[in-house]
Amino acid sequence: MHLCGGVLLSRRAVLTAGHCVDGRTDPCSWRAVLGAHNLQKHGPFTARRRIRRIIVHSQFKRETFENDVALFELRSAVRYSLYIQPMCLPPAALAPQLESNSSDCYISGWGRTAEKGKTSSVLKEAQVGILPPSLCNSSQGYAGLVDHRALCAGAWAGGTDTCQGDSGGPLVCYQPDTDKYFLVGIASFGVGCGRPRYPGIYVRLSQYRPWIKAKLLLINQAQNPLSSTLSILLALAHTVLAHVV
Repeated sequence: MHLCGGVLLSRRAVLTAGHCVDGRTDPCSWRAVLGAHNLQKHGPFTARRRIRRIIVHSQFKRETFENDVALFELRSAVRYSLYIQPMCLPPAALAPQLESNSSDCYISGWGRTAEKGKTSSVLKEAQVGILPPSLCNSSQGYAGLVDHRALCAGAWAGGTDTCQGDSGGPLVCYQPDTDKYFLVGIASFGVGCGRPRYPGIYVRLSQYRPWIKAKLLLINQAQNPLSSTLSILLALAHTVLAHVV
């Protein structure tokens, strides 16, 4: 069954939310499905991969969703194509600009299309804006619950949001100077779905660059013991994480 979204970072690594695998860390019970559009009809460009290892942030807290990140190491590498590409994190110098009130940002996933609604078999996408922490954390909203390691994105009036099943999926923002889309967050939590004054909360990935780079290096060295180099390529991939039952 479909459980969460994820983002391909390299040929062997998928980034997702830590809470997706909380209590379900047996790699044998998971599959990564890449290059899919319709989960009910896998096309010729869809790839399925078994999982070798699941790495959850050591400081993840299930009570507060702090440090809500995890990496899946794929058992075998995927081949890049027009349908399967890794996503790039923004350069450190660009991250503050993208995280500051960006309006040209997008979320995507196969999660519920409404609170208590049904999941979608076809990949959905929506445009969102990143909201100021002062607004998101106001007494009318999350009342100080969102810290500096998270981003608030959606619409203050409600209506556009991620929902159950979208966790771990990408929040990407367009950077006009480079004419590229960068991965700035992954879906983490929220109060309901699409409710006014409760936009979605996303992991602020700029705060986790050292952790991500260290784990990618670990995965790369495990597969290539003689190599200590690491490259993260550009472009966007939508990945679905399935829990095998």
